[in-house]
Amino acid sequence: MTRSTAARAARLDQVCADAVGVARGAITDVDAADVGEHLEAVAEGDRVVTHFFESHLAGYRGWRWAVTVTRVPRSRHVTVCETVLLPGPDALLAPGWVPWHERVQPGDLGVGDLMPTAPDDERLAPGYVLSDDPAVEEVSWEAGLGRARVMSREGRVEAAQRWYDGDAGPEAPISTAAPRTARCGTCGFYLPLAGTMRQMFGVCGNLYAPDDGKAVSADHGCGAHSEALLGSSEQPVDELPTVYDDSEVEPVAVSRGPGSVEASEPAEPYGHS
Repeated sequence: MTRSTAARAARLDQVCADAVGVARGAITDVDAADVGEHLEAVAEGDRVVTHFFESHLAGYRGWRWAVTVTRVPRSRHVTVCETVLLPGPDALLAPGWVPWHERVQPGDLGVGDLMPTAPDDERLAPGYVLSDDPAVEEVSWEAGLGRARVMSREGRVEAAQRWYDGDAGPEAPISTAAPRTARCGTCGFYLPLAGTMRQMFGVCGNLYAPDDGKAVSADHGCGAHSEALLGSSEQPVDELPTVYDDSEVEPVAVSRGPGSVEASEPAEPYGHS
């Protein structure tokens, strides 16, 4: 019967631990001012010790110089194994590497860029597998497309949910600010998609709408609805009474001022008195 034994923890070799000067002298690639105080000595194995020194290199905050030393049995002569600059617990590090297919975002594709699709992309299905969308299958055969891969059901569901939750859905700011009756499904510029997407999505064909040429949901809306102005008849303007009527002559009494000719006196020639 075998018995498992726990690995024996490495014991700190005192001779190697005391070789701080040897370890410091091994850091020769930088100026002495870039090597700070001795931080600690860590046992790596039997008669193998790593010394850590503070680093003063610009741009390496929190990093430490690590010098590993060792000695042979029954010898007090310490030799250097390796010297390396390692990050400490509070070191300033670059973000962890993320594969490109995980960090790429919508809108990152530029002119001339190529974005390969994974062979096992669940959004696509082989073209020889008949689509579960009759309208798509019928159009494909009529047009003779013969595409290598077509969009799978998972891909369509994902796209529909993304559109519906985004700027093309009913909760977009421009949609919530539009009249409740101004929905895309009742707009004359709404061009429904084919297949299973037809029930919920279409393309906007209004030149003046912000979503022109984009897929929108049927319950999306905006102020460019084709029927937005119907029913808003002009209010009649009350006709005001005529202030001046020049079709009749109205006699007006005029008072005479001082020095005027009395009506009983004969008038002088040319009207002078």
